[in-house]
Amino acid sequence: MSRLNELFTRNKEWAESITKEQPDFFQELGKQQTPKYLWIGCSDSRVPENQIMGLTPGDIFVHRNIANVVVHSDLNILSVIQYAVEVLKITDIIVCGHYGCGGVKACLSTDDNGFIGNWLQNIDDVYRLHKKELSQMEEEQKIDRLCELNVKEQVINVCKSTIVQKAWKENQEVNVHALIYDIHDGILKDLDTNISSLQELEEFCD
Repeated sequence: MSRLNELFTRNKEWAESITKEQPDFFQELGKQQTPKYLWIGCSDSRVPENQIMGLTPGDIFVHRNIANVVVHSDLNILSVIQYAVEVLKITDIIVCGHYGCGGVKACLSTDDNGFIGNWLQNIDDVYRLHKKELSQMEEEQKIDRLCELNVKEQVINVCKSTIVQKAWKENQEVNVHALIYDIHDGILKDLDTNISSLQELEEFCD
């Protein structure tokens, strides 16, 4: 437990500083969860969603996994999406990757990735879909481009989930966005993949 003492100290200092600036912050935060966004991002410790978007606790409902993958057999992420859409009524779902993603790098490597290789198979499928484009690139450029393509494919997977499809059929507003974060300069980039309806999904997939 002694290894965590510094964390407890930092936590206390943080809570005290917030309370000093906004005396009612935690009282208001404890009343109700009303986030504006669902963030589906990578587990990478260098991508803190609240901080990079300049938002505070309570603004973002979060799911993170290795390489921000959306798998239709993953009950964890499906439960998060369902709760966000059906209970919290979140209108904007952000899938955000980042350049230099370790999961993407591992996928392109010839090394044995062990158990995680099963998870990375989802990115292998993305690579296969875009192999012609990617095969013409240098290694670093290839990694970054696959990071972008992976985000876009995961946006499609979100949109194809029964949860989002049901919401659209019931005329509930749900917008799904693809973003990517550059760790080297702290800037978010819009990947120009924003889908808000079944029709837009069909047009994007054509």
